[in-house]
Amino acid sequence: MHIHLEDKREKNLVLVILMNLFIFISELLGGIFSRSLSLLSDSFHNLSDTLSIVISLIAIKFSKRDNSYKFTFGGKRAEIIASFFNSIFLFIVSFILIRESIIRLMNPEIVKTSLMLIIAIIGLLLNGVSVLLLKDFSKESMNIKSSYLHLLMDTLSSVAVVFGGILMMIFKIYWIDPILTLLITLYILKEGLEIFINSIKILMEGTPKDIDIDKLKNDVEKIEGISDLHHVHIWQIDDKNYLFEGHIKLKNDVSISEADNIRKSVENLLNDEFKISHSTIQIEYNGCCEKDLIKKHYKN
Repeated sequence: MHIHLEDKREKNLVLVILMNLFIFISELLGGIFSRSLSLLSDSFHNLSDTLSIVISLIAIKFSKRDNSYKFTFGGKRAEIIASFFNSIFLFIVSFILIRESIIRLMNPEIVKTSLMLIIAIIGLLLNGVSVLLLKDFSKESMNIKSSYLHLLMDTLSSVAVVFGGILMMIFKIYWIDPILTLLITLYILKEGLEIFINSIKILMEGTPKDIDIDKLKNDVEKIEGISDLHHVHIWQIDDKNYLFEGHIKLKNDVSISEADNIRKSVENLLNDEFKISHSTIQIEYNGCCEKDLIKKHYKN
C-alpha cells in the first residue's frame, strides 16, 4: 500500500516519541541508581525532546486545516508556533541542567559507571535510529528540524555520556560527569537559540533572509510599463510560503486589461525568481504621494 509523504512523516514521529519515552525512563532510573548526573541530565533532555515531538505532531495535524473565515491562511503557522515553544522549553531545561552541573562540579560524587554505560549505550542506539527517521523530513520543515536537532543533540549527548563513563571507569575522574553535562547543554542552547530567532522572525513577519528587496525592486521596475515599486511588505506564513504586497506605479494611463497583464508579469517574476507564492499588488497611476520602498510611520 502506498504511503503518502505526510503520513510517513507522522508515523515516524510516533515511533520516535515511543522510543524517546523508553530512553527517558531507562536513563532516569539509570541516572538515579548509578548517581550519574550526565545520564540524569540526558534523561530530562530526552523528556523535553519527547514533549517537543508531541508538539510538532500536533502542529502538523493543525497545519493541515483548510482556510476558513476565522483562519484565512488555515493552520499553516502552527508549525512555526511549535518551533517557538520547543525552543523555549529547551532553554528552561538547559538552565536547570547548568545549575545542577555547577552544584555537582563543586561536590563531585562517585558514579556507578558500569550501569551508566549500559543505559547510555541503549540511549545512543535508539537516539541514532530516531535521527535517521527524521533526517529527510528535517530539510523541508522548521518544525521537524527543531525536533530533529533535539534528537541529534541527544545522540551527541549519549556519545558524550558513553565517553565520560569510560573515562570514569578507567581513571576515576568523576568531575568529568558534570563537565560533559555543561558542554552538552551549552551546545544545546546554541542550537535552540537559532531556532528561537528564526521562529520569532517569522512570527514578527520579518523579511525572509534569502530575499534581497533592492534586487526585487530593480527586477520589477524592469518590466515594461512600470515606473516605480513602493510600499512593499514581504513576509512568510511558515517556512515554505512567502507572501508579498506592494504598490506599482504605471508609466501610462492604460486599460484595465493591460494593467492586469502587467500585474501577471509581476506575479510570475516574484514566483519564479523569489519563490513568493502569494502576491497582493495595487496598481496605480498618479496614486500615492509617497514613494518610499518601505512605507514609514509618519506622525500626525
